[in-house]
Amino acid sequence: MTSTAPERQRPDGAEYVKIWFRFVPREGWLPYDTEGLWAVEVGPDVARVSNVPFLQGGVAEGDVVRFMTDPDGVCWATGRVEASGNCTVRVLPIPSGPLGPSAQAVYERLAPFGLGGESFSEDLPLVAFNVPADADFPRLKAVLLQGKAEGWWQFEEACVTDAWETA
Repeated sequence: MTSTAPERQRPDGAEYVKIWFRFVPREGWLPYDTEGLWAVEVGPDVARVSNVPFLQGGVAEGDVVRFMTDPDGVCWATGRVEASGNCTVRVLPIPSGPLGPSAQAVYERLAPFGLGGESFSEDLPLVAFNVPADADFPRLKAVLLQGKAEGWWQFEEACVTDAWETA
């Protein structure tokens, strides 16, 4: 049985297609096994991802993915064909911590880095950030680790590059 992550609003502007990703749900985490991301087609059966994944690992905003369209017209990702160099980092504030359960407080702490991101919901203030390839990785990582050590949040590196790893 498929459990789909909550629907996202279609971005304004270009012609978008919804690309669906399948994955195995993680134990103790959200019960979803699919997530739809908006993308812009850049060729036959390939599209550039236009938002940050909350659940899918190994893909970042700006990556180009290959997809197949099923008989119902649903586009399913089959793999990443070009990495953008961007990273996906997810931050979840600790409700009892100094920031409380506030996605806005997370955005404010990370605002100096100019990251784009989305919040999952008011009930689950998980923030998925797009970290551009030219971001100050060492400084950002230091702030993320400091926030974790001081009980502000937990975070995960959902899709990172070699440049992120070595920073």
